[in-house]
Amino acid sequence: MHPHLIEAGCDEAGRGCLAGAVFAAAVILPPNFSHPLLTDSKQMSEKNRDLLRPIIEQNAIAWAVAQLNAPEIDQINILNASIAAMHKAIAALLIQPSFLLIDGNRFKPYPNIAHQCIVKGDSKYASIAAASVLAKTYRDEYMTQLDKEYPFYGWKNNKGYPTAAHRAAIEQHGTTPYHRLSFRLLPNPSLNFGD
Repeated sequence: MHPHLIEAGCDEAGRGCLAGAVFAAAVILPPNFSHPLLTDSKQMSEKNRDLLRPIIEQNAIAWAVAQLNAPEIDQINILNASIAAMHKAIAALLIQPSFLLIDGNRFKPYPNIAHQCIVKGDSKYASIAAASVLAKTYRDEYMTQLDKEYPFYGWKNNKGYPTAAHRAAIEQHGTTPYHRLSFRLLPNPSLNFGD
């Protein structure tokens, strides 16, 4: 976009989940980087995301992944937590970018770095697509680990998203320390735990 700027693409994963941390990644790619499989991670198969992750990590000039956990999300809300996770990822980059490409339409300025929000940016910019792949694969790995601790909720498959099976398990077994209590965990409000 700006050939003379060091651009970092940023994206998050797990905003709509009922359980688990929200993850964000920031990636600075070489200017001419492209890969035939690289597109918005939501359009990719899990297999292709897993193939791309080491390719991105090896080829990126710099990359970082960060997370905010469920209690932090409950405290500051999911939008603020997503942005805070992106800020954490940007801060962890070994090379400071001079411009940020942010997926979506909401962001709080990061100190001393200009940014642009791009709706559906993960399908328009390789660096945002790369960030979406890292955020998603790291989050999926984390939810698969949590699944071993709490196998009732099917997190290995649903990754914490509000599937019927996940909601049925909450109804039957209650919540875990990983559930976002500020979210509407069950469709019937009288059954919610935060009330």
